[in-house]
Amino acid sequence: MTQIGISIGKAAELTRVKVPTIRYYEDIGLLPVPPRTNSNRRMYNEGDIRRIKFIRHARELGFRLEAIRQLLAIAGLPDEPCDEADEIARARLADIKDRIIRLTALRQELEEMIETDAHGIIRNCRVIEVLAGHDSFSTP
Repeated sequence: MTQIGISIGKAAELTRVKVPTIRYYEDIGLLPVPPRTNSNRRMYNEGDIRRIKFIRHARELGFRLEAIRQLLAIAGLPDEPCDEADEIARARLADIKDRIIRLTALRQELEEMIETDAHGIIRNCRVIEVLAGHDSFSTP
């Protein structure tokens, strides 16, 4: 008896997630292992496709796998308060803000290195000097 559903290749196409990634999500329990046909092919349903898209979007936003696991569990409780989901999103936003601060400091340092060394020689090269003394530079 063959089951009707969506093959892993079609699931990958519909969700824009690579086949090995879908298998990985199954392996780590983010995605339930789907039923298989008599020929041992995985068959996904519309709920699985929605879940894969949810995971993909969460990954695009930079959520870690454990946070996605929590968000998926929360998503399964539609009548519960959304405080926990809000807190997970706030924590991710705080991570992003912190990273922006660090990246801004790095950008400024690189701009200073480049601007102060327009056309010099290596002996006087600010880029080489700063990189050689990298222990003295620290990000906030």
